Amino acid sequence: MGFLEKIKSGLKRTKQNMAISMNNMFAEFTRENEEFYEELEETMIMADAGVDTSVRAVERLREVVHERGLRGGEDVRKAFAEILCEILSVGERELKLNTKPSVILMVGVNGVGKTTTIGKLSSRFKAEGKKVLLCAGDTFRAAAAEQLTVWAQRSGADIVRHEEGSDPASVVFDGIAAAKARGADIIIIDTAGRLHNKQNLMNELSKIRRIIGRELPEADVETLLVLDATTGQNGLIQAKSFKESADISGIVLTKLDGTARGGIVFAIADELKLPVKFIGVGESADDLMPFEADVFAEEILK
Repeated sequence: MGFLEKIKSGLKRTKQNMAISMNNMFAEFTRENEEFYEELEETMIMADAGVDTSVRAVERLREVVHERGLRGGEDVRKAFAEILCEILSVGERELKLNTKPSVILMVGVNGVGKTTTIGKLSSRFKAEGKKVLLCAGDTFRAAAAEQLTVWAQRSGADIVRHEEGSDPASVVFDGIAAAKARGADIIIIDTAGRLHNKQNLMNELSKIRRIIGRELPEADVETLLVLDATTGQNGLIQAKSFKESADISGIVLTKLDGTARGGIVFAIADELKLPVKFIGVGESADDLMPFEADVFAEEILK
């Protein structure tokens, strides 16, 4: 199943919430109908796109309708899809992993699907012929290393882990050493589900980054923040906090198939100027999909 088919399936709940009401609005569009813009804005807000983002998007649509002299509902719908695509087109969506080894540092609070995402990324890279090493840097949560070990076995990746309660930075140090010795292409580092209001945990993340910088000064490093789409605006609050404390290069949005409020994608891109690099639209390993802004924006209005 390709990206388009998975998007159609994974966005089923969001489309039921947004697309049906929007399609009715576009079908009944007239240039003199002020209620159209108000209803469109309200639908965006209810889908978790955020107030500021929704207002900006709808105001931009007003301008485009006037500039182009649009009169038909389908033309207006296509114009709005273009605007939504523009909102999503921030940063670099492709992972930069050109060095050997390259590093992916995974961050996010507990329960967002971080360990599962690591396993799915590992499976993706292994299918591409990459040698992957997982580093169990979450030493605080019970069974975190065991769960990561299961994913390592499933995907055929190596893993470096210590005992529960060990210093996460020492696990990362040993993981980097092992990756160098074994010729790994990619190191994926799990980190504790650090709550965004726990400064000591944020300091631990900074310590890990310093070790990566010291031991692999020339390596490409991606820091991916995993967010649960079902948490809506709370996920946006988490993202703002992590962005202040860590050099986040992109977002992985999980459980998008489990919410009718997938508009959070637009709020993240617009307010944080961070690219959504992957979205999770199911449980299987291949349900973690590289994000395609144009397909997403078009499909959500179709």
